[in-house]
Amino acid sequence: MKTTIYSDNEKFISGMTIKDQMEPEQNNMALHVCENPEAILDNRKKLAVFLSCGPADFVCANQTHSANFHKVTSADKGLGAANADTAIKDTDALYTYEPNLVLTSFSADCVPVIFYHDTKELAGVVHSGWQGTVKEITPKLFAHLKEEEQCEPKDFRVHIGASLSQEKFEVDEDVYVKFKNLSYADDFIYLNEKTGKYHIDNQLTVKKQCELAGIPEDRITVERVCTFTSPEGFSYRQDRKSGRHLSFIMKKDK
Repeated sequence: MKTTIYSDNEKFISGMTIKDQMEPEQNNMALHVCENPEAILDNRKKLAVFLSCGPADFVCANQTHSANFHKVTSADKGLGAANADTAIKDTDALYTYEPNLVLTSFSADCVPVIFYHDTKELAGVVHSGWQGTVKEITPKLFAHLKEEEQCEPKDFRVHIGASLSQEKFEVDEDVYVKFKNLSYADDFIYLNEKTGKYHIDNQLTVKKQCELAGIPEDRITVERVCTFTSPEGFSYRQDRKSGRHLSFIMKKDK
């Protein structure tokens, strides 16, 4: 089971699965884009073994590039784990205080954000494609966690996973204008005058959003791997039938 681990301490384990030619469907983790659902369930079982839990401990969302988030409780255990139809509806971020639940986010170019809070012992995941970024799902979630869950921003630890690089994320003016309107993304945009296309660094835009939310820069890590160019990356832009990475975090039981 090829997996990049972002954190593994006494309280949390988090990471991101990667493409693997040796696994069924190249280690695709998504039931909504697969040829054989049983292969996906087998891949998830292997991840569960790695995490010393069961596949039924997974909690999955039906991601729609929204700015919606959901507080996960034990009642949500297993949603979307074996059947995509049971996934939490219209949601692109999850967080929880509960131990032994694997919060999941699926991506193939979009930016995965994985985080935990040292003192509140809260954990979460965000799926931030470019639409989620311009809708500001990440800062909206952190504002909610500060106001409603009393989480001090300085105590978050954030891991931004592999996604489409700025070189490969080329867009037309309509998308450029949406990023330009954020007012803080200018440093992460350039125009290729030969093609007339704009290139945007979605990863660093999301990182900036975290910093503006009050999270110290030295508590944010970014995996600068391009899902388009890396042989270990799933890329929807490269292949519309692409599988999906699974980014995850689990709070450990004490």
